[in-house]
Amino acid sequence: MSELLLLSNSTNHGAPTLAHAPLAEFYEGREVRFVPYALADQAGYAEAIGAAFARAGLRLRSVHTEPDPASALHTAEAVWVGGGNTFRLLRALQRLDGLAAIREAVAGGARYGGASAGSNLACPTIRTTNDMPIVEPAGFAALGLVGFQVNPHYLDPVPGSAHMGETREERIREFLEENAVPVVGLREGGWLRVSGRAVTLHGSARVFRRGAEPQECRTGPLSP
Repeated sequence: MSELLLLSNSTNHGAPTLAHAPLAEFYEGREVRFVPYALADQAGYAEAIGAAFARAGLRLRSVHTEPDPASALHTAEAVWVGGGNTFRLLRALQRLDGLAAIREAVAGGARYGGASAGSNLACPTIRTTNDMPIVEPAGFAALGLVGFQVNPHYLDPVPGSAHMGETREERIREFLEENAVPVVGLREGGWLRVSGRAVTLHGSARVFRRGAEPQECRTGPLSP
């Protein structure tokens, strides 16, 4: 049974990195393998996230320091995938054969957690990321650990705004014109706890399904 923790964001305003995340409870003392490929400065990223995990009493090792990152992921008992640029993250894992390694680790009982791009990566594809495609991956297929899409950092329209660009809701509706996969618009500070087929929302989200009006959801069971 897959155990996942999918966050909208790593840092809330005025709070330390990942202070809002239930890391200690979710990982339960496991050593966590960190996937830092969404940022260019992988060493600096690993240091910052390592400090956040240390505050939760957890040990974290970044796979970018391993001679064989895919093997390190394949044998991991827990994985954390950091946020950043989702296209860069996916391309790096494709080149390292890391996607299959993570899937197999999770199938074997490893716990998977991520924020922002790391949450996008858990979905069937990365098509609902907010990021600019700064690199070109070999396709958009992701891990497929859940059967729905996540749109992290979901933003509601600002009442009275004169901005004429597309709202986040309009972009997700466009996605649903071409794809029948539900989308969870996960607001800042929120996360999804997935245990097998059961999904629990902590915080607030707007759930989009093709042919239906968006549904407002708050902390509790979720059925995307």
